Amino acid sequence: MSEPDTNRRDFLKGSAAAGSALALSAASFNRVYGAMERIGIGFIGVGGRAQGHLAIINKMRKAGKKVAPVAVCDVWDGHEGKFTKRLGGRNVERNYSQGLKPSARTVGLNPEDARHVTKDYRKVLDLREVDAVCIATPDHWHAKMCIDAAAKGKHVYCEKPMTKTIEEAQKVVEAMVRHNKVMTVGVQSMADPTWTKAHDAIKRGKIGHVAQGTTSYFRNSLEGQWRYYPLFRNMNPKTIDWDMFLGHGFSVIPGTPLGPKIGFDRAVYAQWRCYWPFGGGMFTDLFVHQTTHLIQAMGVRYPRRVTGAGGLYLEYDGRDVPDVATIVADYEEGCQLIVTATMINSYPIEEVIRGRLGTIKFVNGGFEIIKDDPGGGASKPARLEKSWTADETVECKFDPNFTRKEWGNNFDTAALWANFLECVAANRRETLSTPELGAAAFTTVAMGVQSYRTGKVLFWDKTNKRTAEADASWATALEQKSKKRGRPNEVAGRTYDAAGSGMVPQEYQKLGGPFVGDKGPEERTTSTRE
Repeated sequence: MSEPDTNRRDFLKGSAAAGSALALSAASFNRVYGAMERIGIGFIGVGGRAQGHLAIINKMRKAGKKVAPVAVCDVWDGHEGKFTKRLGGRNVERNYSQGLKPSARTVGLNPEDARHVTKDYRKVLDLREVDAVCIATPDHWHAKMCIDAAAKGKHVYCEKPMTKTIEEAQKVVEAMVRHNKVMTVGVQSMADPTWTKAHDAIKRGKIGHVAQGTTSYFRNSLEGQWRYYPLFRNMNPKTIDWDMFLGHGFSVIPGTPLGPKIGFDRAVYAQWRCYWPFGGGMFTDLFVHQTTHLIQAMGVRYPRRVTGAGGLYLEYDGRDVPDVATIVADYEEGCQLIVTATMINSYPIEEVIRGRLGTIKFVNGGFEIIKDDPGGGASKPARLEKSWTADETVECKFDPNFTRKEWGNNFDTAALWANFLECVAANRRETLSTPELGAAAFTTVAMGVQSYRTGKVLFWDKTNKRTAEADASWATALEQKSKKRGRPNEVAGRTYDAAGSGMVPQEYQKLGGPFVGDKGPEERTTSTRE
């Protein structure tokens, strides 16, 4: 089976799942929980991002939903109080409440209850009252905890990125399938119906052959990306289980510890995204958001070839990860994905999917379809905002149960949680953000990291599910296909059509081709072309 066929099979499985899960979320938020008396949630890793998850479950419980926080786990005792940051030339006071004991109080648990408030995640997994876990630890722990949770019969909501390594991603998918457990990867944009509707438009031929998707993630922070996480004196070896944080005594891949054994450092603990042993910088923290929803919209999964570029050009503060980065991913479906970003400037590029007959431009609340006319001749357009206007606008209404007014900035995360809980209650694996989709998106960005760090272009070996060093075969195969006048491959759900995928050569093009003796192509009665 060819790579496009394999990707199409996997995509259609995930796409159908997304459609059914979305319908479930919109229709049954208020009634589906009856399948279980109560869904008990154990929170593993209760730093900054987890506070949003705690708030969501608290709010759902208070609203009478059959869900409750029943355990928390973190390697740090925690800190409650205020701290001062300097922003815009002035000191700003901020509230802070994170870590084990403050989070226990947040959800109404007794901080001294050692069974339900612990620094060892394995104790949480042993609790019968825990039906599902929310994993919001540093990246290097995700796979181990996901796999252990599934083996203990727990469902999993895991923050993105799904894992730290590509091999781990495959093992997580295998574990969820083997144990038949529900898993959602916390890419909150997947609660938005825009991406599925965009792919529906692509399948209907609205933009013809899909050529390229582009997306970005731009930020600008004077103190340095991820250095805005504060450090406190009570982050020390007495309050933090440093060895557990590092994970050097644990592994998913035999012989490969989760992390290195190094000396204690507050910055490494609180700002771990800056360091390769624990995260992947903007590649895995930010790119994975955009990659997940854009490959869903385009109709692709695993790339065939990936190049990662960029560098650490300004933020020389002891970090490892770059402040400017770009990934170029090529797919055997005949298209490309470009993800680009900088952490030292906040001006973005447009998020679009380009096709032969038009462009899907994503805007708030949906997308625009802008027609393109390949019959008009090759030319460079004027400035886009002056020369291109939408031919069609598609509104994509978000689930009305989850408005920004009601849920604040967590509205999309709350919708993703509701879908996860509904799937848990129904024992339905097809969430809005499945581990199968998460593995494909993570593999793409992780290949970008590997390419950037090694300086090599990489292939995805679909047979062995691993990366390989690229060679000339990619370009050579495409050149040979051109010589044979082959038809282009298409993304999942689209079939070849001459209008959107083919070419209409000029009459004079018949004069092209090799001579045989002294006779040109126009003088021969039969064509040698395939």
